[in-house]
Amino acid sequence: MIKEFCAENFTDIPKAIAAGATRIELCDNLAAGGTTVSTGVMEETIHYCHEKDIPVMAIIRPRGGNFVYHDTELKIMETDLLEAKALGVDGIVIGVLNNDNSLDKESMARFIALAEGLQITFHMAFDQMSHEQQLDAIDWLAEQEVTRILTHGGLAGTPISDHYEHLKSLIAYANNRIIILPGGGVTYENCDEVMETLNVNEVHGTRIVNY
Repeated sequence: MIKEFCAENFTDIPKAIAAGATRIELCDNLAAGGTTVSTGVMEETIHYCHEKDIPVMAIIRPRGGNFVYHDTELKIMETDLLEAKALGVDGIVIGVLNNDNSLDKESMARFIALAEGLQITFHMAFDQMSHEQQLDAIDWLAEQEVTRILTHGGLAGTPISDHYEHLKSLIAYANNRIIILPGGGVTYENCDEVMETLNVNEVHGTRIVNY
């Protein structure tokens, strides 16, 4: 069972690990859906977590808002990705879309190449896609050996239980080619239900443990 704690900066990480978090997704600015943290925060988090054998996934996202990025933003993301890799992060959390909310395969291919040796999570940009776009993304990301897809299964702010059937269909379609990681509204109160209902062993959330 992996409980991935979505951490805003370093502040709550020690308490979350003590309460049972087994992986950290590190980000800043959760009010905007999470952006890349400073180098200092990332370095300290990696050092602290690795002393406790806890892997760290760093979000690579230059701003809030949509997931369609122009060339300068993509260059910023490349620099942040390489910096995270140099600092010793275990994985990155990233996602890029085209104007029609389909997967930006060209940009993702570049990031995947730069991230060689790291775990890669495609984040909740996935939830902006149509169903057909999601199936295409699962196929392509699995072919590129991306590790997992983080998804709520539906609109943000709605109970994850509303999306169990859609999540089940995604998991079945993925068919162990890529991990489907449920997140958004998964807490220490309902994570056992989510894991049992969806037959998954990884869950993600800002309240995934009680501290």
